[in-house]
Amino acid sequence: MRRSSRAIAVGLVAAVLAVAGCRNDAPETQQGTEGVKFDVGVTKEPCPEAVDKARGCIYLGVISDLTEGPFKALAVPVTEGQKAFWKRVNASGGIGGYEVDINKYTKDNKYNPQIHSQVYSEIKPDVLGLAQTLGSPTTAAILADLKSSGVVAVPASWTSAWAFEDVILESGTNYCFESMNSVDYGAETLKAKSVAALHFPGDYGDDAAAGTKIAAEANGMKFTDIPTAPGQENQGAAIGKLVAAKPDLVILTTGPTEAATIVGGAALAGFKGKFIGTSPSWNPALLKSPAAPALTALYLQSAPWGPHGTDTPGHKAMRETLGEAAFKAAPSDGYTAGWVWSYPMKAALEKAVASKDLTRAGLLDAAKSLATVDYEGMLPAEAGKYAGEANDRVFRQSLIAKIDAPSPTGVKVEKDFFTGKTAADYSFSKPCYQ
Repeated sequence: MRRSSRAIAVGLVAAVLAVAGCRNDAPETQQGTEGVKFDVGVTKEPCPEAVDKARGCIYLGVISDLTEGPFKALAVPVTEGQKAFWKRVNASGGIGGYEVDINKYTKDNKYNPQIHSQVYSEIKPDVLGLAQTLGSPTTAAILADLKSSGVVAVPASWTSAWAFEDVILESGTNYCFESMNSVDYGAETLKAKSVAALHFPGDYGDDAAAGTKIAAEANGMKFTDIPTAPGQENQGAAIGKLVAAKPDLVILTTGPTEAATIVGGAALAGFKGKFIGTSPSWNPALLKSPAAPALTALYLQSAPWGPHGTDTPGHKAMRETLGEAAFKAAPSDGYTAGWVWSYPMKAALEKAVASKDLTRAGLLDAAKSLATVDYEGMLPAEAGKYAGEANDRVFRQSLIAKIDAPSPTGVKVEKDFFTGKTAADYSFSKPCYQ
């Protein structure tokens, strides 16, 4: 049927309005303090708790496991560590003519990818980037939108996938290289001839298991893979498989409660091998659990950086800003992680402000061009290299700590930053678990 001229005219008007509506949905660029342009998540008005009311505000979102997920005990101090970091930044003059707020848009993900996506959608229109997105599977749930929207995010996780994503500002080595280094340490120092990866499924545990397998093959060690579901009550089968396999070394990649159940249960069953737990598997509260004797005898901790009591300018600044009372109330290296994770975002914001472009695109350009980051000694500056190919820029060093009850977080460094031969030789062309 032939359409009338009036219908065509109405259709054209509607189409023009639709296009205009799409254009209006795009972020509006404004001119801010000191000639810096911005679009989303930045205001000329001061932050709600501004130190200096004359400065504008940069809003960053936080999505963490704050109430009932398996990493709550780690995530709450991670978030507090980040709050302390930005408090110090603001008290020291902010960034250019701006201060940074991470309090207004803090959300709980309960370590659930669906909830993570939901709360991200809620805060996305109001934040420049994410100061924290906790968890590998949860962050993976929003990764496509982070990329399409150019939203720079700081992950509270260490999966090897992040090295291939421009929008992700990761710090420290990933689970894969951390596990490679741990296996090399086990082969060289503990004289281990066999190794098991006991781990959660998904990119957290699978990434560590992949690194374990790679290093086991490089060292001629027998390898056993033991995936296990989260939950203390779900560890019986994993313990049984572990005791039956009798590996000399176990790379453990779970939550802290599961770690205590596994180490304690295996010890009761007569297991004599050593455990090296990847970063999120430890919590100093475990030394007050029934598993404490088994942990003290059998457990070592791998880590991307030194624990709370380490002697660096960054650690010192963190301890001073947090205050002794707050830390003693809930000792955790979550504070350390939250503090360290914040340095690259600070560096990217400073570079964007210096370039007079605090838009999302400007922040992403700044982040992608970082060659070093000043971690104040908590990590080497080259750990903050985000320019170039993943194989060239990925940071491969980690540490090994041993149980030490008098230390602030129950562990002290046994072997400082090192790169094992497996990690040093590994050609990194894709995430290890893929």
